[in-house]
Parts: sequence; structure tokens; C-alpha cells
Amino acid sequence: MKIVSIFNNKGGVGKTTLMYHLAHILGEMGKKVLILDLDPQCNMSLYGMQEKELEKIWQDEDDIIDNGIDSTKQKMKADGKANDFEDLLKNTRTIHFLLKSVEEGISDFAELPPPFKLTNNLDLIPSRLTLFMYENKISERWSGMFLGESLSIRTITRIRRIAELYSKERAYDFVIIDTSPNLGALNKVIISTADGFIVSCLPDMFSLYGIKNIGQALTQWQREFKTCFSIISAEKRQEFPQKSVSFLGYTIYNARKRSSDSRNQWKLAQAHYNHAQQIPETIKKHISKEIRVHLTEEMVVKPIGNDAVMHSHNMLTNMAQKYKQPIWALPNYPNLEDTDKSTISSNRVDYENTKNKYQQLAEDFLKRVETLDSRFTNEPLQKIAILNNE
Repeated sequence: MKIVSIFNNKGGVGKTTLMYHLAHILGEMGKKVLILDLDPQCNMSLYGMQEKELEKIWQDEDDIIDNGIDSTKQKMKADGKANDFEDLLKNTRTIHFLLKSVEEGISDFAELPPPFKLTNNLDLIPSRLTLFMYENKISERWSGMFLGESLSIRTITRIRRIAELYSKERAYDFVIIDTSPNLGALNKVIISTADGFIVSCLPDMFSLYGIKNIGQALTQWQREFKTCFSIISAEKRQEFPQKSVSFLGYTIYNARKRSSDSRNQWKLAQAHYNHAQQIPETIKKHISKEIRVHLTEEMVVKPIGNDAVMHSHNMLTNMAQKYKQPIWALPNYPNLEDTDKSTISSNRVDYENTKNKYQQLAEDFLKRVETLDSRFTNEPLQKIAILNNE
């Protein structure tokens, strides 16, 4: 199982749409995938489920989130509803609910609530707006990690641990984590404890600065983790990932297309092409070689899937979100509204052709993931252990 996060320092770059469709095509290729929505904006959750379904999940766990686990259990018991808490665990819960025990510093739940099933091979754990509460705990307990405090370490590593527990129980090949567009404490933990991360880009100056920002942040975060590992005991270090996160590459998404210029390899509008050409050098300059050493030069320079999903899908993504289906499945979706049937039918080829593009993206993604197991230099825990022995 590999844990992969997709990040950009700016919103509105199509990150969630890209991730949703990548997860779907991986599922259709026979991979078992779990999506963890850790963006408090909940866009991924609303991509995969109806608003009423998400609202029902939130309402059922509101007391737990607002008042705490022990307090809510006591109230349930006083009201003669002692079994209500166990019943909560029988249905899909949000990622904040799953993190709540650590947030409160109490024992974890005895069982894992089932994820929300999107397809036979694809599941989702939804988000909620209250994730800022857990992010606050990360900030409060960060310094305790350097002292080897168990609760602090548990707070920092719990998201990864949840991914591992679900994967052990349900045999996922991938856990893909959606993130918010910032470099705060929550994303610091998510990205640093994942196996790999992808940067989703628009070909514009914001993405170039976003790459610079994530590169600088990662350098600082890794410095902090290495300092921590040099201080705490070997036993405590085992609670962290055994290898630090690796860069898997970038994607170019929602770019304007222009097919008239044969010198333009990606058939992009000139302004977009000018920015797209700067992405590889920006990566080399700002993304530490240590976390991309496993990639070939071609993998660093070229976007994942090359130009497979580079150009804008226009209104196709709106329909996908409306019907909670990947774009390519819409022409055969049986529950289309009459007002949409003719539009989708007349553009059937455009909708269905996206499947081949996402498959090209997924095949390149899988090749890059395979390189994670060949890393030799990106292993700070082992390095620190050797230094300590010396």
C-alpha cells in the first residue's frame, strides 16, 4: 500500500477533479483505492456523494465533534441510548470523527467505521469543516514530539496510521489524500508522513510560486523531523514512516489549447506554454534532489501522463460532479436529467475519450510509484540510527 497526497499552494487548479478521476481509473484498472478527504472545504466529499448524504453523516456525529466522546457517551447512557455510540461506528464517519479520540487524548475506537463506497474498488472517507480543531492540536503538540511525548507523536502520525489500518482491513493498494491549498500544520503532517506527493499545476505564475513554496516548506519540515529523530529513542522513531516523503512529479491541468503552432509540443496557448516550460527548472531549483532522486530525469522534466489530461475539460467536469460519476461514464449513466441527455449524447465521443487520457495518466503514475521502493538515499530514520550507533 502506498499513501499519496496531491497538493497545490493555490486553490482552483483542478486538483480535486484530477484526483477523483485518477482514483476512479485506478479502480477500473483493478487497483483498490481509498480516498481520504482532508480538505476542510470538502470538495472531494461533494464530488463523490450527495449533499444530503454528507449532511446526514455530519448530523449523526455533531454531538461527538462539538461536545467530545466521553461527554456524549455519558449523555447517551443517561438517555437510555447506550448503544447509540456503537451504532455510529457501523456507518461511514468523517475523517475528523476518526481523529477525534487522538484530539481528545483518549483510547482509539475499537473498530473502524466502513468507508463510503463509490465503486467496487473505490471508497471514500469524507471530510468536514471542523478539521481546524485537529489542526490546532497538531500545532499545540508539535513541540512535544521533540520530547518523545506519546500523545504528541500519536497526533502527528495518526492520519497515516488510519490509512494503514484501513488498508490492512480492506487490502487497499493506494490511499490518496486530498489536501487544502495551504502550508499549515495539517498539510505539514499529511505531506510529510505520506509516501509520495504530486503537485497539480496550472501553467501560470501561481503554480511556479507554489512549487517554490512547497519546496521550501518541505526542506524546513524535513529538517525538523530529522532533528526530532536525532533526539527521541529508537522505539519512538518506529512510530514514524521508515522513509521520508518523495516527490512523484507534477501535472498540468486545465490549460488552454492551441493546435496551430507545431513548435509547441503540448499544443498550449502561448502564455500557458511559456509558464509550462518553466516548471521543470522550478522543480529542480526548489524541490530538494534528496526527495526526487528516485525519479529519472525524464520523470522530473515531463508532467505525469505527459499531455494526457493537460487541456481543459470545459463543462464536462461540471456534469461529472453533478452526477457523481467519472466523465467517461456519463453517456451511459441511466439517471441523466432530460435537459442533460441531449448535451451529453451529442458530445459522447468527447466524454468517453477522457477515459483513455486518464488511463495514460494512471499508467505513468504507477511507473513513478514503483520507483518509491528503489529509494536508497531518502531514508532519514536509518541514517539517524547509523549516526547514533557511531
